[in-house]
Amino acid sequence: MSNEYKKKMGIPDNHTLKRISSEWKQKGSQDIDIYQYEHLDENGELVAKYEVRDSTSMYPPFDNSIDWRKVS
Repeated sequence: MSNEYKKKMGIPDNHTLKRISSEWKQKGSQDIDIYQYEHLDENGELVAKYEVRDSTSMYPPFDNSIDWRKVS
């Protein structure tokens, strides 16, 4: 999944998104996965940290949305 996130976020292919934590929530009819990622450059140096929210409807048509924000 991190490759999909990298593409959506505009992170270069030679950089890495390293997941550092994950959490699951249910809010109403939404299944929400919350991930914390470190964005590392090609040398393994920290560029930024992001929170990614991947939300999917639990009922048809199972809509999905992915949002992110830079946290540092």
